Amino acid sequence: MRFVVTGTDTNIGKTIFSAGLCGFLGARYWKPVQSGLEGPSDSDVVAEFSGAEIVPEAYRLKLPASPHQAAAEENVAIDVARLTPPEGPVVIEGAGGLMVPLNRETLFIDIFARWQIPVILCARTRLGTINHTLLSIEAIRARNIPFLGVAFIGDANEESEGIIAEIGKVKRLGRLPVIEPLTPGRLAGVFAKTFERQDFA
Repeated sequence: MRFVVTGTDTNIGKTIFSAGLCGFLGARYWKPVQSGLEGPSDSDVVAEFSGAEIVPEAYRLKLPASPHQAAAEENVAIDVARLTPPEGPVVIEGAGGLMVPLNRETLFIDIFARWQIPVILCARTRLGTINHTLLSIEAIRARNIPFLGVAFIGDANEESEGIIAEIGKVKRLGRLPVIEPLTPGRLAGVFAKTFERQDFA
């Protein structure tokens, strides 16, 4: 049981979704490349809100930017051959969206195609999500990547969520609302009410 969590954009909540999914499935967490180390890393956030075992990142980069740019700032060359997914139950989180470059030759989506691990696409529910999500769905399918479905994040938007599932011909996994205040217990409780375990079997 391994899943890749990616998003239609950056800062849409996929790390909190990943934390919820790790707790829900009892899976480990792996962020292959972490850029931006001024505050808590994504691994720190997932550990705090799920208690999941963390697989160390292959690359940790200081600059909060695309991995290819952050690596260049530190004279680091990201070797995609080092990005080998762990075995066993694990949630793997990409950086930003599908087309984020790891170096000048390879995008995250290229790695996902090589791995052939089912992808979960996180999509915000705010204005603009229909275009961004349908474009992402097309990109995933164009590369023949296994695709589990879309997880929405944010306030309910039935029309947008429904039309994405209809036109994209994709499974609607559920929606994770904004949780305030966010605590490990509340995240676990909301996740269990929002998502179905059988969808991740």
